[in-house]
Amino acid sequence: MAQRVGIVAVAQTKYEGSKPGLRMAELVHQPVKEVLQQTGLKFTEDGSGIDFSICATDDFWDAMTLSDTPIGDVIGAHHRSAEKVSQDGAQAAIYATVAILSGHYDTVLLVAHCKESQPSSRNLITNCAFCPVCTRILGVDYLSAAALQAKRYMYKYGITREQCAKVSVKSYKNAKNNPYAQNAMDITVEDVLSSKMLAYPISVFDAYPVSDGACAMILATEEKAKKLTDKPVWVKGVGNCYDCHHLGDRDLADCDSLEMAAKRTYKMAGIKNPRRNIDIAEISGQYSYQELLWSEGLGFCDRGEGGKFIDSGVTEMEGELPINPSGGVLPGNPIIVAGLTRVVECVLQLKGEAGARQVAKAKTALAHGTTGPCGQLHSVLILGT
Repeated sequence: MAQRVGIVAVAQTKYEGSKPGLRMAELVHQPVKEVLQQTGLKFTEDGSGIDFSICATDDFWDAMTLSDTPIGDVIGAHHRSAEKVSQDGAQAAIYATVAILSGHYDTVLLVAHCKESQPSSRNLITNCAFCPVCTRILGVDYLSAAALQAKRYMYKYGITREQCAKVSVKSYKNAKNNPYAQNAMDITVEDVLSSKMLAYPISVFDAYPVSDGACAMILATEEKAKKLTDKPVWVKGVGNCYDCHHLGDRDLADCDSLEMAAKRTYKMAGIKNPRRNIDIAEISGQYSYQELLWSEGLGFCDRGEGGKFIDSGVTEMEGELPINPSGGVLPGNPIIVAGLTRVVECVLQLKGEAGARQVAKAKTALAHGTTGPCGQLHSVLILGT
C-alpha cells in the first residue's frame, strides 16, 4: 500500500455460551471502553477524536431491523459518520481500512457483536441465508450445508474424519492458553469421533458451540497511528471474494473464492510464499474440516493436501506455521464477530501481547474471516509490524 493504515488498539470480551445479564449495548460497551482508554480518544467534534464508526451486526441475529441503532450511543454514531456491515467482522475490517485510505477519515472505531444464544435455534437463523424459493423451504442451514461440503471434500480428496478431528484437538488445546476462549480442554481424536453426531460427518466436537461476545478496534492513518501507540500494527494487504449463492453452482470440495481473495491480498502485501512468509495464521473455521480446506485455499498446501498438512504438525504452536494459537472459532466465537476476533488475535501476536499463546518472533500474520454457507464470502488480511 502507498499509504499505511495502522491498528492502534484492540479489545474483546470473554466469549460465553450465553450472556443473559447484558443488553446488546452493554455487551458492546465493554470492548469499546477498553480501546478508547488505550488510546485516550473520545467522541469529539473537533477532529481530534473518532471520525467514523463501523458496526458489524445483523438484523436476523439481533431480531430487529436497523440492528445497529440501539448501540449508536455506545459507538459514537450520533452527529458523525457511521456505517453498518452485515457481514463477518473481517469484512468490516477491510471496509475500515478502505475508509481511511479514501482520505475522508483519520481514525475509525470498528466493533462487531452477536448473541447467538438469543434465538431458540441458530439453525433457524442460518436457514434464512438460503434462497427462499428453491432452498430455504428444504430446511437447509449452515450446519447441514457444511455436512454436504465436508462429505464432498472427504470423498474427492480422501480426507479422513481422523484428520478433521486433529483440528479440534489442536484448537481446544490452544484455547487453554486463551483467557477469552469459551471452551478449553484436553480432548483426543477418539473423543471427537465418539461425540454426538450432528449431521454426518460433523459431530459435536467438530462444530463450534453457540456463543455470545463482542470485540472492537481502532484504526488510524500512519501519522495518527504513530502518535496513538508505540506499537502500531500495519495493514499490509486485504482481499475478499464472493462465491456462487447456490451450493450446486460450485464444487464444494474446493474454495476458488478463497484462493482469489488470498492472491489479491498476497499481491498487495508482497507475499511470494505464504507458507514461508507468514509467521502465524488465524483462520475462521466453524467446523473442523474447514481449517484443512481453508489452508488449501490460502496456499499453505496444495489442493487435497489439507489432511497431510495437519498430519505433518506444521500447524501446531511449535510448528513452522502455527494456525489458530488462540484456539480459533471451534472453542467458541459467535458468527459476525469471529473474523474480527481473528484480526484482534493477530494484532496481539504482533505486539507481543498474546500471553501464554504467544508465538515467538511473529512479524507477519494472516487473519481470515468467512460468512455465508460453505465459505460463500472470504476476507483475508495480512498484518505486520
